[in-house]
Amino acid sequence: MDHSEDNQIESAEETKKNNAEEDSAKTTGGSSFTNRWVIIAVVLMALVIVGLVIALINAKNNGDNSGDGATPTSAAENLPDNGTPTATPTDVVKGNTPTPTEAGKDTPTPTEAGKDTPTPTEAGKDTPTPTEAGKNTLTPTEAGKNTPTPTGTNKPTATPTPKPEEIDGYLVEYSTGNTWDDSGVTMMNLEFGIRNNSKAAISDGWKLEVVIEGLAKVSGWNGSFTTKGNTLTITNANYNGDIAIGATQVVGCNLGISNGELKITKATLNGVACTLRAGVVNQNNQNNQGNNGNNGNNGNNGGEDVDVEEMLKRSEKAVQGDDWLHTDGRRILDKDGKEVWLTGLNWFGYNTGTNTFDGLWNSKLEPTVKAIADHGFNLIRVPISAELINQWAAGVYPTANYNHAYNPKLNSMNSLEIFDYFLALAEANGIKVMPDIHSAETNASGHNVNLWYTSKVAEEDWLKALEWMAKRYKDNDTIIAYDLKNEPHGKPYEGDGAAVWNDSDKQNNWKRAAEKAAARILAVNPNVLILVEGIEIFPKDLETNSDFHSTNEKDYDFNWWGGNLRGVSEYPIDLGKYQDKLVYSPHDYGPTVHKQPWFNGAFDYDSLMKDCWHDNWFYIYEDNTAPLLIGEWGGYMTEPNISWMKLMRQLIKTYHLSHTFWCLNANSGDTGGLLLDDFTTWDADKYAFVKEVLWQENGKFVGLDHAIALGVNGITLKEAKGIK
Repeated sequence: MDHSEDNQIESAEETKKNNAEEDSAKTTGGSSFTNRWVIIAVVLMALVIVGLVIALINAKNNGDNSGDGATPTSAAENLPDNGTPTATPTDVVKGNTPTPTEAGKDTPTPTEAGKDTPTPTEAGKDTPTPTEAGKNTLTPTEAGKNTPTPTGTNKPTATPTPKPEEIDGYLVEYSTGNTWDDSGVTMMNLEFGIRNNSKAAISDGWKLEVVIEGLAKVSGWNGSFTTKGNTLTITNANYNGDIAIGATQVVGCNLGISNGELKITKATLNGVACTLRAGVVNQNNQNNQGNNGNNGNNGNNGGEDVDVEEMLKRSEKAVQGDDWLHTDGRRILDKDGKEVWLTGLNWFGYNTGTNTFDGLWNSKLEPTVKAIADHGFNLIRVPISAELINQWAAGVYPTANYNHAYNPKLNSMNSLEIFDYFLALAEANGIKVMPDIHSAETNASGHNVNLWYTSKVAEEDWLKALEWMAKRYKDNDTIIAYDLKNEPHGKPYEGDGAAVWNDSDKQNNWKRAAEKAAARILAVNPNVLILVEGIEIFPKDLETNSDFHSTNEKDYDFNWWGGNLRGVSEYPIDLGKYQDKLVYSPHDYGPTVHKQPWFNGAFDYDSLMKDCWHDNWFYIYEDNTAPLLIGEWGGYMTEPNISWMKLMRQLIKTYHLSHTFWCLNANSGDTGGLLLDDFTTWDADKYAFVKEVLWQENGKFVGLDHAIALGVNGITLKEAKGIK
């Protein structure tokens, strides 16, 4: 028998004896003793009840918070640009990241595959998924890049993200950006942040060795890149060989892997094992060898000795103020009443965290701008974030990420000065520029957020960004237009988290916000054009649902994000005395981005006009209400997408619709770009296709500058006859 049992028996006998003694003692004074225990019992019961009440209240609050975005409620909610659910939280650029199995934009709802309505999302364009050839995806740890909160609202999640653990020694952080397919190899943007948390500075160069499963190929920037088997070796460039204590060096590359999924297993720096961590690479403590990349230049080491002020001066050939445009009905006119044709392209990067144009990690700015002009594009639409603009306005200049060795002149400039230098280059080559607020926050997937405001960037912040740009460049007619916001969108079930179009004062009413933003811009620069995009949904019956209260998708007509301008028929944009500055700007894509209902079965020009184009936006042109500028269109030159592209080109050519082709960037996963992966070589077939709808007269490209010809193969607007 166990000794513990003996102890239990003895204890029981002692208890009986003690109880007998207590009973005799309670014959006198027993009532007061009993009362004391009753009081104690009551107090304990009260405490228990209070605790239960508090627990219930907390449980309720947690439930409410989960509805604000803590828990995803549908596949449609984590969507990228143009409407398909993102495959994995990884990182997006162009928008419209598709579902893991779809190429997608506006995908039909999961249970209504045959419906005429796209899915409650639109993910595609700037964002390949990590497993799909056609889309840009989010970085593994940056689901917030431009992805909306899981419920489609812009509220913060219920619980804050814990601060990453501080690491001693060497830390290598990495994040992925856009992904795309290259002959069966999954390509992606990959960025490394090499942080020196050791007790000694690195001052004589460094070598980072990283083991990556399925490593196939690489081309990078801010270092020298070589591969052997699955080992990627990166050595410092001549300008970033030092890493101070607590500082970070950032390098990046276009990486190809054969197994479709990024898996980094090991990293060493100068032979010492590093801690690996997937996450957002910290850009703000880069060690540019004594240069402040956040508030000063980008590291003037190994660069040219340049006079920045001189470089930012406008062209001596420029005549300020003679290139402003205005509208008359569906036509866009110059100062002399000559009808013009804006035929441009998109070049993104200022919205993604690159803080300059993507591709400069492998190319040079000056020849790229020149090549755009020489190829005949007279306008560049520049996606940018409101957050970055407001940082500039506050005197904060986030580091621009580019190849310092290829672009030595930029090393003496901060990110705002690099933008100003780009404007000077554009003007010198006869190109005009149109900033596009692609996202509220700087985030490669920020375009996925439904609205023009978030929990971090308020509507007023968005307005201030536009106002600041308009004021800063009011005397520079290189910038001739502003696209107020890229692709406002949202599904019926998202309620106030979805963009609507009516005559209400609701914050999510895009018409109200667009008019307010236009007024702020035109108050400081009444000369620029104002581009207003569409939304995603519009009620079929305004008598019963003009306030968008219905959550039933059958009560709405859907289109691509930014492509639904049905609201103009009942609620046109009112710019008051500046009505001749208004241009409507829908976006349109083909079946490779997502197989919309109008692509089911055979489709042709007439069916697309009937099923999509006319009622969504072409009626605006037909009714002579205002001009149209197709802000985004493009894609891969393969069937069935090429069939749609030919029909869209036919529409543009027939009516001389202004447009900006999507896009120059090679790293637009679901569309590809006009440039190949080296960001220097032009895709000859795609360019030949687009060339047919670039403004030309007598074999010469026509620019929008009256004094400066468009590249080496163009003429000035003064020399042109104009559209007849």
